[in-house]
Parts: sequence; structure tokens; C-alpha cells
Amino acid sequence: MIKSHSISTSAIATAAVIALWSSAASAKSPPVELTHCDASYGTIAVVDGDTQGWSKFGLGSPRELVAAIARESGCFEIHNAASGTPANFLVNVIAGDKEEVDQGVQAAKGLATDAFVRSGAAGQVLGRVPGAGALMGMFGGLGGKKKIVAAGIRVVSPANGQTLIAGTGQVKKSTLSFAGGTPWVAGADAAGYRASKNGKMLTEAFILAYNSVVSQAGALSAVQTAAPAAKTSTTYTVAVDTNLYASADANAKTVRALRADTELVPTGSKAGLFVEVSDKYGTKGWVSVEDLR
Repeated sequence: MIKSHSISTSAIATAAVIALWSSAASAKSPPVELTHCDASYGTIAVVDGDTQGWSKFGLGSPRELVAAIARESGCFEIHNAASGTPANFLVNVIAGDKEEVDQGVQAAKGLATDAFVRSGAAGQVLGRVPGAGALMGMFGGLGGKKKIVAAGIRVVSPANGQTLIAGTGQVKKSTLSFAGGTPWVAGADAAGYRASKNGKMLTEAFILAYNSVVSQAGALSAVQTAAPAAKTSTTYTVAVDTNLYASADANAKTVRALRADTELVPTGSKAGLFVEVSDKYGTKGWVSVEDLR
């Protein structure tokens, strides 16, 4: 009887510990909420990055989703290509597993963090953003052993292709409710993300990545926005899917991915088989003439 009582007591104690742990875990993982801003930091043009992991899940580009998230948050305005002026910032979106996204934003980590600290905005901005401290920690070191759905967002200067700030989001299981008619839900529908488990997880990962970017957006106020592209009568058209590079080298850093039929304006600079060009957003970089027509 004593042994049986001991086992029973132990089982109860174990159950209590598990219950407390579960409660604590739940308390640490509240439903994700989109960060909102009182004023816009400028106009953005959303483009696909070179890590397009959404295709592995049978999903399309998240551009509409990210644009809808930005509209609802009020932190950025979506660039109107018909305005004749370049966007203030280029938003480069990537997705995949944790390792792929980590690699995609790692090169930008030092620059983004330094710019944020130098801007003097860390204290005042992080203080207004729910969970910003955790998001900054996520940006610096993404822990975890299991492969999870991840998304990354880089805010790039269209003038020189330099990454200004970057953020990531990781999700094992979505906490989002897709009820209601909010803009980001409509964006998820437009991208076809609500219809699948992976799509829902990726939607949440992009919201987390976006919140992380907004928590650092104070650094953007000191950045000079893009100047309009030089007027010229000559244009190039991309013949095949390729990349825009930071220098005249196929091994150089990728500024953005270029889809076939994208129109580019040459700046007049040439180096070997490469020419320097500007896209319609004012983003400059180098592309091989072999990929043009």
C-alpha cells in the first residue's frame, strides 16, 4: 500500500509539473499580432528574393501577402509604379527552412544591427513594439533543432542595393486565426496561403519577419532615399530568369532576382560581359549581357 501510494503521489506530482510547464509554454506563445505604426516610413516595392522556398510547398509568391501586411500595418506604403518616381525602399522576401533563411539574411545582420544602434532609435522604437526584444534576439541567433517553416524580409536601398535592415520569422505551428476580413487575410487568400497548413505557417512567419523589420525601422529615417533613374531612350529586356548583382561578377552578392521580360535601363557602365542597369524602382546592379535581349 505504501509503494502504491508513493507511485500515485509521484504520478500526481509529475502531472502537476507537466501542467505547469504546459501553462508556462502557452504563456510564452500568445497569438501573433501584426505591429501597427502611426506614420509611414516611406514607399516600398516588394520583390521575390533568391530563396523561394514557398515553391516547395506548392505555393506562389508571397508578394501580395507582404504588401497586404504592409498596408494594414500603416508602417509602409506600397509604391505605385505609374507615379514615375522610384520607391523609397525595396523589400526583398525569401522563405524556406530555418537554415536557408538564416543564410539569406546572415550577410545583412552586421550592417542592419549597426545601423539600428547608430540611429539612436533602438530604445524608443523597441519600447513601442510588442515582443520586439524577442524578435531582435531571433534576428541575432535563431535557435532550435527541428526544421521549421521560416521567412525573411530585407529592406534594401534602391539607390545602391545595400541591405538596410532585415528580419526573420519561424513557425512550427501557426497560432493565427484567419477569421475576419482584414487586409492581410485577403492577402493570404490572394496568394493561396490560407488553403494549406504550410501556407498558414508561412503567413505567420512573414508577419513575424515583418514585425522584426518594423522594430528596426527607426534606422531608415537617416537613410537617403533613392534618386530617380537617369533618363535614357535605351532599355534592355531580361531574356531568362537571372540575378542582379552588386558588382560585375556572377559570384558577387545578389541584389535581387530578375524574371524574364523584366525591363532594365542601362547606366552606361560596362565591365566585360556585364552592364550596369537600373530597374523601374531605381535599384542599380550588374547583369550579364548573355541574359539580356
